[in-house]
Amino acid sequence: MDKIAFTGSTEVGKLIVRAATGNLKKVTLELGGKSPNVVFKDSDLDQAIPAAASAIFFNHGQCCCAGSRLYVEQGVFDKVVEGIANAAKKIKIGRGLDADTEMGPLVSEEQLNRVCGFLKSGLAEGAEAVTGGRRSGKKGYFVEPTVLVNTTSKMKVVREEIFGPVVTAMPFKNTEDIPAIANNTNYGLAAGIWTRDIAKAHRLAAQIKAGTVWINCYNIFDAALPFGGYKESGWGREMGGEALANYTEVKSVVVAL
Repeated sequence: MDKIAFTGSTEVGKLIVRAATGNLKKVTLELGGKSPNVVFKDSDLDQAIPAAASAIFFNHGQCCCAGSRLYVEQGVFDKVVEGIANAAKKIKIGRGLDADTEMGPLVSEEQLNRVCGFLKSGLAEGAEAVTGGRRSGKKGYFVEPTVLVNTTSKMKVVREEIFGPVVTAMPFKNTEDIPAIANNTNYGLAAGIWTRDIAKAHRLAAQIKAGTVWINCYNIFDAALPFGGYKESGWGREMGGEALANYTEVKSVVVAL
């Protein structure tokens, strides 16, 4: 085997890297994330609020690029949190095969226990659940869509990938602080920026260490758009012309004439 392409957790990705040392296999990895989603007070909140909810609750939060760290500028923090919490409360949880279900179960009992463990840890450390914060029902692997406030960067729920429908919301005062806050993570897969000031958005996008930065949108993909991460979010890129480099080698041929 000459090439390995893996999509999954950072933990397993590291195991694959170690296993690939035997013959120095070429490895590309698309791993975990703890993506920041930044909402400025000058953004179109009618657009930003439902999109921020979708960014974390899409696919039950079981998405590597989920917008799980929400940073909202003071002045609109309460409004944004309330809007996302209201959206979360309206999500219909149920069997995946039911036509009216909007959020199905997590993938396994192990993942259910993992997500519930994160919730328990966050609440024990002082976080407050505006909505959700617990398992949904007694049967199946269901977790209520959750919005946590009173969170800090030291908490496990903020630092580690949960891979479930849980968002941590934190206010900020100064735009200048956002690059350091957004980059305060071992991951670097994606990020979101919401503002009407496109110049400000581009300045921030250049400073965020993430493979994809969405401005006034989220979870937009295209076969021509390279996707991959910085830091512990992986090696290499999927899609786009950059993906071809993962499966080809460069050869120099020199001919004396």
